[in-house]
Amino acid sequence: MDILAAIKREERKLEKQIGNLQNRLSGVRAAATALGHSAKRDVTIVKRRALSVAGRAAIVKAAKKRWAKVRAQARKAV
Repeated sequence: MDILAAIKREERKLEKQIGNLQNRLSGVRAAATALGHSAKRDVTIVKRRALSVAGRAAIVKAAKKRWAKVRAQARKAV
């Protein structure tokens, strides 16, 4: 009968969790109602902009140039 008691304890624990979740859900729903129409906005997906191969190459070239300058200044400081 230990198994039956463990099942009952687990059932009570789950019922308590369900109650807590229902309370949280009602709070979220109340907040959404209080916000009104602003809570009902649709989620829009922002399309990421594509970077051309030439644009990417220009960025890489500029970054290498900047780092070369930093390294040159570091060598002069030593």
